[in-house]
Amino acid sequence: MLRTDHSRFRKRHDFVPDFSHAERRTRIVIGITAAMMVVEIVAGLMSHSMALLADGWHMSTHVLAFLITAAAYYFARTQAGNARFSFGTGKIGVLGGFTSAVVLAIVALLMAGESVHRLFAPLEIQFNEAIGIACLGLLVNLGCAFLLADRHHEHGGSAHDHDLNLRAAYMHVLADAFTSVLAITALTGGKFFGWTWLDPVVGIVGSGVVFSWSYTLLRDTGGILLDRTPPSSDLPEEIRRAVQNDGDSVVTDLHVWQVGIGKYAAMVSIVAHEPKSCDSYRALLRGYHELVHVTIETHHCPEDHASVASA
Repeated sequence: MLRTDHSRFRKRHDFVPDFSHAERRTRIVIGITAAMMVVEIVAGLMSHSMALLADGWHMSTHVLAFLITAAAYYFARTQAGNARFSFGTGKIGVLGGFTSAVVLAIVALLMAGESVHRLFAPLEIQFNEAIGIACLGLLVNLGCAFLLADRHHEHGGSAHDHDLNLRAAYMHVLADAFTSVLAITALTGGKFFGWTWLDPVVGIVGSGVVFSWSYTLLRDTGGILLDRTPPSSDLPEEIRRAVQNDGDSVVTDLHVWQVGIGKYAAMVSIVAHEPKSCDSYRALLRGYHELVHVTIETHHCPEDHASVASA
């Protein structure tokens, strides 16, 4: 019996771009942040500075978040060819971003709780030591932000817009830099003006800002994990227009979801009096390069289209 080679008809599901650059830089950031984390926590405990201690706590949880980011890159890369992932490993990075956002939210809540406690039970602060460590922390944060932002510039600003795993790591660094600035401000006010209450108040304000960043990231990553079509995408309407342009075909069921960075899959159900072949309809969508996986089903309908579409 003659066997036919069907390999050329098999669909590839590897939609993950090359993240080796971001993965390498994330590992560097992990080492730098872990070292600074130890310094800030020890200095915060010795100087009794809540602002500095909160910054150190941020770094400890950010180290965990960076580890999640690096692990997501590694797993997405090594499992890209695994057939068990029906639509590839593009969402692994999104899951990493979602997990990092959860960690960021927990940190914000812990910051707020400890800051409120210190507001009513203040401790004596050694301002000179605390300010020096906070300034060093800020420099480290800015250096890490530069490392993670480098990929952003190389891709014309598109990386942070779509790579939510990288965006999560970048937001953790920005949160650290922001709390470092707040810590320096609070400690300076306490040293020169005696505003010791400013230290815990800054911790409360910082926790609110960090929590808002976490919420934004949770919203964006959660939507993708739940297969929601991004609100900014016009792809569903463009698919409808392309298919229905012949005046006979009607799209009666359409599902579009994200399977990778800027990559989408679609399932299209079409009814027509004279249906075209699936390849003909697929050819109409060939110009949409972000559409990497399309499943089409067609149905012949002798009835009026309006009644079918509303059914």
